[in-house]
Amino acid sequence: MLLRLDFGSDIPIYQQIRDQIVVGIADGRLSPGARLATVRALAEESGVNTMTVSKAYQLLKQEGYIQTDRRSGTVVCPGQTTGPSGATLRALRVSLSELRLAGLDKEKALALCARLYDEEGSV
Repeated sequence: MLLRLDFGSDIPIYQQIRDQIVVGIADGRLSPGARLATVRALAEESGVNTMTVSKAYQLLKQEGYIQTDRRSGTVVCPGQTTGPSGATLRALRVSLSELRLAGLDKEKALALCARLYDEEGSV
């Protein structure tokens, strides 16, 4: 999997890796059962420390997006049924607050969300 990491970003590299894998799962590029690169292989491919990739994988595992087995490696889990995590809801709340402070009313914010949601589904 090719990742686009921004080493100059304020977003930590492990978070960028986690986010891009989540987006890949959501848009279908990574289907349930798909094998992910090993921690070492992804670290070498991306030019980052293995601990960085390990931290991203541990976060994805805690969130239920991936599972790891010594024999089969790291694979994408079947679709989540538990709903969004608390962290996701907190991030959404902050984003909605920022939209409100930027002057968007509820209808415009929802229209923006709908447009972005549709764009993500078509990637």
